[in-house]
Amino acid sequence: MRRIGSVLLLTVAAAATALAAPAPAPVAPAAPMQLAVAFQAPQASRAPMLAAARAGKRLVSVGDYGTVLLSDDNGQSWRQASRVATRETLTAVCFVDNKLGWAVGHGGVVLASTDGGESWEPRYRAGPEVVLFSVYFANANEGLAVGAFGHAMQTRDGGRNWHKLTLVQGEQADRHLYQIFVGPNAALWVTAEAGGLFRSDDGGNTFTAVKLPYKGSIWGGLALKDGALMVWGMRGHVLISPDQGRSWRDVQSGTDQAFTAGLQRPDGELVLVGLGGVVARSRDGGQTFSTQVRPERQSHTALIATDGGLPQSFTLTGIGGPLK
Repeated sequence: MRRIGSVLLLTVAAAATALAAPAPAPVAPAAPMQLAVAFQAPQASRAPMLAAARAGKRLVSVGDYGTVLLSDDNGQSWRQASRVATRETLTAVCFVDNKLGWAVGHGGVVLASTDGGESWEPRYRAGPEVVLFSVYFANANEGLAVGAFGHAMQTRDGGRNWHKLTLVQGEQADRHLYQIFVGPNAALWVTAEAGGLFRSDDGGNTFTAVKLPYKGSIWGGLALKDGALMVWGMRGHVLISPDQGRSWRDVQSGTDQAFTAGLQRPDGELVLVGLGGVVARSRDGGQTFSTQVRPERQSHTALIATDGGLPQSFTLTGIGGPLK
């Protein structure tokens, strides 16, 4: 089996019919928990950061070697979490309220926090060969995580136990699964390599493949305020669906750099960021984009909204700062 080592999600991805999952089968017994604690680093804000989420008003970002950074002043300053019980690379994070959250990453590690990201303890480990790329919890108990080589797993007890899911069957069963996002009517969507996109209308129990007019990797997606869906990925591709995935239109983004993250601001502006410092903005619901490359050319990895301010970016060299 191919193995992903300590390389980051972006490096992995760059190198890189209806599907009804059967009744979930138990994941193999979890490997022993790795209890090594992340280093308290003087320059932690310069570590490669791969994902971010909000825990109430707090901003939480996760990344290399178990680094977790917290901001309680809308991104103006950052500090390292007091305790993170792993040195694995963390690739995704989510919270269901201002206290309870989960982070996942390399080695199949699943961590949980009950204090808004201040401390993180092991909740589960799917195995040393597993690399998880995305995690989503609908509430304190029900969650879904996906990752490399088609690995997908579901929990109903807050992440203590997981059952394996099959999103892709046959010879494509090992395609990488990149991001989970929520669409209208609480539908769950999972983006994947090779033009893969999957939809679940039953909380992640079963998935259906959605056909896209593009066969490159799709790294992320977003439900827009007008009910449309937008996905993005390799070579600057942005696709929009006005009808819940029944049809898609490939939008000219003005770049061939891969997009890695995006959000919609309260005023409706869409912001996408990607490799090589690319930033694309749209004020017409994704019909057209104005694209530029930031002079420092840092590769963006994540993006998060701040309270009444500019979006905050994260990069392979740490905190990217507000996008002006």
